[in-house]
Formats: sequence, structure tokens, C-alpha cells
Amino acid sequence: MIIDSSQDGLPAVAGEACRMPEPGALEAEFAGADGTLVQRRWAGAAVAVRFEQLPPVAPFPVVPGRRWGPGWWWSATTGGHVMHGSQAMCTQLMALDRDPQVVGLSARPVRLIWRDPDSGRDLTWVPQVFARYADGRALLADCPASSKPAGERAARATAVLSAACAAVGFTYRRLVPPEQVVAANVRWLAGYRHPRYRGAGGLEQAVLAAFAAPRPLMAGAAEAGEVLTALPVLYHALWSGRLTADLARPLGEHTLVSAGCPNTAMDGTEQEREQHAR
Repeated sequence: MIIDSSQDGLPAVAGEACRMPEPGALEAEFAGADGTLVQRRWAGAAVAVRFEQLPPVAPFPVVPGRRWGPGWWWSATTGGHVMHGSQAMCTQLMALDRDPQVVGLSARPVRLIWRDPDSGRDLTWVPQVFARYADGRALLADCPASSKPAGERAARATAVLSAACAAVGFTYRRLVPPEQVVAANVRWLAGYRHPRYRGAGGLEQAVLAAFAAPRPLMAGAAEAGEVLTALPVLYHALWSGRLTADLARPLGEHTLVSAGCPNTAMDGTEQEREQHAR
């Protein structure tokens, strides 16, 4: 689930609305095939460039004294690592990685550049996350640590990037962190996201059959076979959506688990992902 904290309309500074640049006037800067930076019109780059395949256009800063620094998220979607710069960003990568419609993920792959109509200065913004969906849609997003209103610079960038993305069929969002219980549950399930857990012990079909009708988590695991072998398979099925549960409540032995939506069943693309990840 994506929670959107983006602000509609023009950002206000000192009580007045800021003028917006034309979306067609924006430039995009990204890494070329040889690693050097390339700059093109945003409208052309959005159509031609596979941003989900690009490395970060700029490194994540290391802030002295901060407990959380840059790291890597292993993506079940891509079978590779995606860099992150904060705990909030890692959480959003985790949520996007679990979305069955997401087929590509990357971190900071593009810098947007525009001339501010009010000051005449060149301004830039590097969104933290890019996601590509199975139907071709694309998301550029930032990952604030809270749902508090964006500061002046971020609010201005939100308005500019929202318009620029809409002009090319993309979406821009500011993604606020999920509720703590949801985040904790998904983080637990993410520990079983690797394809090796899908059929561990040959219990995949037994686990799915055990929850053909809703039943408590531990009771279903015991029904499927040896509990310690069945639980990883069960958690992987909950991660992938083949089984479902109310993740707004703490996950435990009495959590009611049921069969997932049929359209979350693994298709050929997902099978290819699993083979690549092995």
C-alpha cells in the first residue's frame, strides 16, 4: 500500500504562490552506459531511458552522528541490490518490493533540473526511488521520515515534479512511513522473501491447502507438516500474497490466515525472477 503525503497545487512562500516552470522545460541528468553523466530533456528521457536499470546519479550522504547510514536492500523483484540512504527509504523499498505489480526498482537514478521562474536560478532535485510497474507505469518518489508537511524547498520540488511526471505519464509521490505494526510485520515477512523459501521442504502445496479456509497461523503450519519447516514457506506465501492476513495487528500464532487473491499467483515473469535469484 502506498500512502501519499504530496501537497496539491503550488507551494506557497510568504503567503504567495510560486510560479511553476513549464514541464517541457525540465532537464534530466542520469548515468550513461559508460558511467558518465548525460543530460537530456526530461520529456525525451522519460520515454527512452530505463531508469530502473540505472545506478544512483549521486551518492547518498553520510551524516556524522546519525544512527542510520546508506545501505543495500536485496530486492526479490529484481534479484539484485538497491541502495538506500535512510531507514525510511529502506521501509518504502521493502513495501514496493512486496507489491506484485512492481517489476523494477532503483535508487536516485535521475536528477531533475529546471530554471525557477521567480528567482531565475537553476534548481535541482533527486528523487530517492524509482519503480516500474508491469503495465508500464512509473513512479518517482521520496521517502520522508514522517508525515509532517514538507519544508519550503521540498514542497516546491513536489509541485514541480508532480507536474513534470504527469506530463509524461509518470507519477511523483512523497511516501510516508506505514504504521509501526504494519512495518514490523512486513519487515518480518521480508526476511523470507527469497525464492528459496517458497518450496522449502516440499511443503508449498501442503501449506497453501492448509489455509484453503481461514485458520490460525500456527494451526495451519502444524496441519501442513513439521512446524519449523512449514513456517518459512508460510511466511514466504504471506510476503508474496499467495496467503493473506491482517498485518495491521501483530503477527502471531493466532493470526487468522487465508488464501490470497488468485491474481497474485506466480506468473511467468515471477518464475523468471526466482530462477534469476537462485
